[in-house]
Amino acid sequence: MQKLQTVNAETLLYEPLEKPSFVVDSLIPTGLSLFCGSQKIGKSWLMLKLCLCVSQGIPLWDMTTMEGDVLYLCLEDTFCRIQDRLFRLTDEASGRLHFAVASCKLSDGLIVQLEDYLKDYPDSRLIVIDTLQKVRTASKDNAYASDYGDISLIKDFADRHSLAVIVVHHIRKQNDSDVFNKVSGTTGLTGSADATFVLEKEKRASDTAKLYVTG
Repeated sequence: MQKLQTVNAETLLYEPLEKPSFVVDSLIPTGLSLFCGSQKIGKSWLMLKLCLCVSQGIPLWDMTTMEGDVLYLCLEDTFCRIQDRLFRLTDEASGRLHFAVASCKLSDGLIVQLEDYLKDYPDSRLIVIDTLQKVRTASKDNAYASDYGDISLIKDFADRHSLAVIVVHHIRKQNDSDVFNKVSGTTGLTGSADATFVLEKEKRASDTAKLYVTG
């Protein structure tokens, strides 16, 4: 059995430790973030815009970005649909932005696939998984344990490599004064994430939306 590794308070107090950095200044930290919203609200459009900005090192909403390679797993899309969105968002895309429309599940090799990707692109700053449900398998386990276990696999990967991983997820169709209570699933998801974002419109047909963040 491996010996428990400990550190005393005096050592920890004076030990210089590297603080988490931000891929988008003051908004998106390294580590795991959940990005949630109802269907067809514009989550994928916003994620693509974010990926374009980071891959080119250009600001997002006047906030500086940390330039680097980006992987966007568009698991509910086709390359044709991604191409159409690119045409609508930009005249010039970076070769540092990479797309995939299929991947393994968390239970059968996704983390290994991501590790292999990083070997080819070691300067990666951001990975987006769109959506969480596409990389999960049905489980008979306790719902909280299942949520916590799945999201912890992704968080551990993000922390090991000091990069930002954003997992796109849905919200429930219910009213709640706390928007973060609308995140589909148990608190095992939001409790494990370093940051949680919720994109919400007051009216479905509205041209504007509010982005809530906690973390």
